[in-house]
Amino acid sequence: METTASTKMLPTTAEVVVVGGGLAGAGAACVLAKAGREVMLVEREASATHKICGEFLSAETQGYLRRLGLDLDALGGHVISHLRLVRQKTIVETALPFNALGLSRYRLDEALLNHASRSGALLWRGQRASVSDIRGPVIDVDVQSAGTIRTNTLFLATGKHDLRELRRHPETPPEDLVGFKMHFDVDSAQRDALANHIELVLFAHGYAGLQRVEDGRVNLCLLAEGSWLKDCGGTWEGLLGELLRTCPHLQRRLSNAVPLLSQPLTIYRVPYGFVYNPPANSADNIYRLGDQVGVIPSFSGDGMGIALHSGVVAATHYLAGSGADNYHRQIRHDIASQVWRAGLLYRASRWATGQRLLMGWAGLTPRSLSLAASLTRVPASAVARAMRLMS
Repeated sequence: METTASTKMLPTTAEVVVVGGGLAGAGAACVLAKAGREVMLVEREASATHKICGEFLSAETQGYLRRLGLDLDALGGHVISHLRLVRQKTIVETALPFNALGLSRYRLDEALLNHASRSGALLWRGQRASVSDIRGPVIDVDVQSAGTIRTNTLFLATGKHDLRELRRHPETPPEDLVGFKMHFDVDSAQRDALANHIELVLFAHGYAGLQRVEDGRVNLCLLAEGSWLKDCGGTWEGLLGELLRTCPHLQRRLSNAVPLLSQPLTIYRVPYGFVYNPPANSADNIYRLGDQVGVIPSFSGDGMGIALHSGVVAATHYLAGSGADNYHRQIRHDIASQVWRAGLLYRASRWATGQRLLMGWAGLTPRSLSLAASLTRVPASAVARAMRLMS
């Protein structure tokens, strides 16, 4: 039976409080609960929800989810074995170095959150949390409808949304970029053309990812300059219309497509390239996970893999008695180079000259695309180390 909190049974203390029930937070809660620790998991969404994401599960992401005990086969994702890089009328295709999986965050996050609850985490849903006081080893977490929960350890897994009291403070300001995500039902010919492929489409003002997920859905996730959005009238409809008018490949894929979400998901000013560097006076009992510890550019980076890796590494550090400072040094070592490399590819994808160079390089050696994908994933040695510590 799932352990879901209600106001009548909610304790006033917990050994560990995890704020944020995405992949990082739910993954960490699974590890802690299975080790017999008292963990409260606070998630602001009351039920399953869509999240803006490419929804591309790498081999590392799948490995972590299976090790945590999630039955991925039962979730019905779409196998992805090949990559297409597209610019104007030029297409370069190559096999990926692994079989990926297209699976919506709507289905995946809900499955992992419920798995954490079944593993023994006390799950408190539909509640916003804030930190009201930090006094040495004691942290007071205010939960929207339930009052104050006192803990000695906080796992901060709120994704791209900061808690006001514990902001990230990136060293460089986020760029003027806006992200959109929409699921479509496309016609059978285009669904077949997308079978087992992810497509990265470069256009004048950004890039888009297109792939199938479960139930035949197609996920379009794109990043564009905010100024271009304004030129398109400031609306999703205007931007999509201009994109289809100027990008023949996407026009072909989506010409008869039917939107499956009532409105697109959006995000603005994401701090790509951020890697958390704890200040000298940082608390040794606050662990930052997922996008709270590092934000990898989405063009080639594996944000879901980093989220799960950070959750597992944080939980195993805590179980071993190692403080947050040691954890933050370890996770920075594991992901900083990957974030930097992904940033280089991301910046190249932003401008016409860089796009031409990328397409020329890929056209000469298509396998270089799979190499680039490998160089922006969590290193195999770091994943193997974390997997050993989970045992």
